[in-house]
Amino acid sequence: MLNKVIYQGRLTKDPELKKTQSDISNTLFTIAWSEKYKEVETKCFLLCKAWRNTAEFICKYFRKGQEIAIEGHMISERWGEAEHDTTYCVIDKAHFCGPKKEPDRQETPAPSPEEFVAVPDGDDEELPFE
Repeated sequence: MLNKVIYQGRLTKDPELKKTQSDISNTLFTIAWSEKYKEVETKCFLLCKAWRNTAEFICKYFRKGQEIAIEGHMISERWGEAEHDTTYCVIDKAHFCGPKKEPDRQETPAPSPEEFVAVPDGDDEELPFE
């Protein structure tokens, strides 16, 4: 049987890196996307789990609202006396997609005219380049 999925969506919140008792990194988060047919928009959400280096990569480079493309496989777990089911995607690979996010930086004010230095004309010998 083949169990392979590829999804592209946006993170619904910042992923959090957690560790098991055996010190194995993992993260559990949700991605969302929407599909529109005529005037009806359907919003879809997928619970995702990543382990080890993949989990560390996602937690380091992705934030809420950012687009992500994932490759993985679906699993379902049954737990508790009431036999609750949870289905989620175990991520094998994660990829950047969408527009590149500009790093947060402070705007530097433009220099005032007093800060400019006058360069004399015709005195090119002291310049460090040709």
